Amino acid sequence: MIFSKTLLRKPSVLPGFDLALGLTLLYLALIVLLPLSATFLKTFTMTWPAFWEAVASPRVVASYKLTFGASLAAAIVNAVFGLLVAWVLVRYEFFGKRLIDALVDLPFALPTAVAGITLTGLYAGNGWVGRYLEPLGLKVAFTPIGVFVAMTFIGLPFVVRTVQPVLEDLASELEEASATLGATRLQTFTKVILPILTPALLTGFALAFARALGEYGSIIFIAGNMPMVSEITPLLIITKLEQYDYQGATAIAVVMLLMSFVMLLAINALQAWTRKRQGK
Repeated sequence: MIFSKTLLRKPSVLPGFDLALGLTLLYLALIVLLPLSATFLKTFTMTWPAFWEAVASPRVVASYKLTFGASLAAAIVNAVFGLLVAWVLVRYEFFGKRLIDALVDLPFALPTAVAGITLTGLYAGNGWVGRYLEPLGLKVAFTPIGVFVAMTFIGLPFVVRTVQPVLEDLASELEEASATLGATRLQTFTKVILPILTPALLTGFALAFARALGEYGSIIFIAGNMPMVSEITPLLIITKLEQYDYQGATAIAVVMLLMSFVMLLAINALQAWTRKRQGK
């Protein structure tokens, strides 16, 4: 009996489930839970009126609206164009394809400060792009639009790299079968391809949204950082830390953390519902 159990046991590179699970929980506790717990504990030392004053002042609320609104808009735009970029890279062969594929990862490798300076140089009033936009009444640099542009720039790779492997595994025979049954191109895309890509697309959207929420370096250069206009919440947290207002900074951080968690939880629930409908 012992010999048969040994033969039926699947070989594993890891040293067993119990040890692997214990190391995983320990690592997550040290890297994730401990810092977050310290943030909450610091906030609990505040009275409720002081907490509310720190997180609900007009300047802070304006930063919430800009940060979450621009992050959501950038993630939606990246979901659309990230799908398009991934489709072109997977389904077509053309000159310079490898170069474009490498350029997609540029926001990953580029330091955020360099990205911010580059975007500011492009979209400023005397920049290569800004000099043509401002006469048309479209000012990008030092406005909320600049915040949106920076968030879009840093979030695109998350959607492309999430959707691209799913597209590569998607058999072209599905499209051929759909066309054989008389479906149009639009029907094939919406009824056959898009449902398969939706979980990966939602994952890329969530990653791009989360990345935009926490972005700091590339935004502060192009935003202008004007209170009530183009000031993002991470900058406000840094400002309070520089003023030695640690309780105010942690209070705003807790609100950002809770709001981000709720939105990401809703996206994950939607992704799980989509997978369930597909029978996965």
